[in-house]
Amino acid sequence: MPERTIEDRLREEFFNLLPDIRRVLWQLEAEIRFGTLQILHRLKPYEQLVVKSRVKECESAVKSLRRRQEGGTFDPEKPGHYSLLDLPDLAGVRVLVFPRSRLIEVDDALRTLFTDWISDPVLDDTGAVLAPKYNGHFQDLIPKIQAEYQVVPMLIGLFWEVEHTAIYKPAPALKGKAESEPMERLNAGVVRALLDFEAEYEQIVKE
Repeated sequence: MPERTIEDRLREEFFNLLPDIRRVLWQLEAEIRFGTLQILHRLKPYEQLVVKSRVKECESAVKSLRRRQEGGTFDPEKPGHYSLLDLPDLAGVRVLVFPRSRLIEVDDALRTLFTDWISDPVLDDTGAVLAPKYNGHFQDLIPKIQAEYQVVPMLIGLFWEVEHTAIYKPAPALKGKAESEPMERLNAGVVRALLDFEAEYEQIVKE
């Protein structure tokens, strides 16, 4: 019988951790919904605040951990060296906000709840903060499981849902092609266009 690979060990670890990951996700989502409830009640008819949550998929977690290693590979001589507990986002919540002017308000409200979580913002192609992002854990719940939350402009977040499948996790035949330099330029162009749309919309509303 062939020896189990590092990937096989990590898959087993994932499913052993899955009940705890789900508990952490439920806690994170509940606290975020509570922390943004007053903002939700104050939204104008054209404004939106949507909370989405997800448990990282098994294969996605294994690939993510592999990418973090030197050379993007696991060392077969160190099968016990790797653990999915090193990932900062086994559980994740994304708060989608429209228009973007509400983003700072939501971010500030959540920072009062997650004061010790580490900031790791998503940056655009110019180095400016596109979306606040934080990771941490619940010390009094399951401290070994790390979680992540983001506060994202809604139009950007919806585009990311398409982009994630088309570029980040493309079909095998598109691997490499979808991540080409022309596609990266077009991707950045879409993000800028969506931000420009929001800025113009907000200006119209103010007038």
